Amino acid sequence: MNIATIGTGVIVESFLQAIEQLEGASCHAVYSRKEATAKKLADQFDVQTTYTDLTAMLEDPDIEAVYIASPNRLHSEHATAALKNGKHVICEKPFTSNVKELEALIALAKEKQLLLFEAITTVHMPNYHLIKKHLHQLGRIKLVQCNYSQYSSKYNQLLAGETPNVFNPEFSGGALMDINIYNVHFIMNLFGSPEQVRYQANRHPNGIDTSGVLTFTYNDFIATSVGSKDTSSMNFALIQGEKGFIHVKNGANGCEEVLLHVDNRVISLNAQTNPNRLFYEAEAFQHIIETEDHEQCYGWLEESLSVMKVLEAARKDAGIVFPADPF
Repeated sequence: MNIATIGTGVIVESFLQAIEQLEGASCHAVYSRKEATAKKLADQFDVQTTYTDLTAMLEDPDIEAVYIASPNRLHSEHATAALKNGKHVICEKPFTSNVKELEALIALAKEKQLLLFEAITTVHMPNYHLIKKHLHQLGRIKLVQCNYSQYSSKYNQLLAGETPNVFNPEFSGGALMDINIYNVHFIMNLFGSPEQVRYQANRHPNGIDTSGVLTFTYNDFIATSVGSKDTSSMNFALIQGEKGFIHVKNGANGCEEVLLHVDNRVISLNAQTNPNRLFYEAEAFQHIIETEDHEQCYGWLEESLSVMKVLEAARKDAGIVFPADPF
């Protein structure tokens, strides 16, 4: 798997560190609008080729797949361009700004017979698979609680009157799309789409959500999903059933350790040996690309589309609209 990257943030560094650990995977090129930032990242990972012209990079025949970690608003544009140039696409969460954009991407990938992935760590974690394996031991599920709160380094800039991308409606930012999305994937990959969603958010005067509580109503249980970029908290996930509960330490995005509480016992479950949480998704994407497993890819795309529909419904409920939205 020969990849190129779009974006030069910390998440790209983590992804490239994961790529370095995969046999048969390498980074061929780095793209940034500025040569200096492209060269800095390329030098850090011994990448030989840099681009400041995106079209030129996407026409490079040595690139098999493109990893996209640009601002949220640009995901759809960059992924569309990559697919039209015959590249597989690994796109950071959130996949797109809205349902319409994602449906168009999926249709294009299928038309081109290319592979398209949302880079969401949670669902590829070995410990997440352990949760699925042991979930039946809890009996009937009654409550699910997730909290992923992390005081953003950009929040002080927002308070000072600046508008960083992550808190800018123009760039499809906000706590729901940036941080709470991990909780949404965690819940929905286990339990499917809810019957109803409600989103209560703390909002900045520019309209963006800086934190909020998302409530899922299922047929016979309730789930709550807290995401915050304006406060910090103990991060966790709890799945509560009539016969026991599962505690996921430090939140849904990393699933660092799973504690199974059943029959008056606490059983620690941990199958994760790699501290880089992006390793497992990178490993999964490489396998799908090398085996050309379109069926598995399309299954994941359906899950991502279901999540995007919930995110969009939640934003509508809270009155959060992006310029990219068709509504």
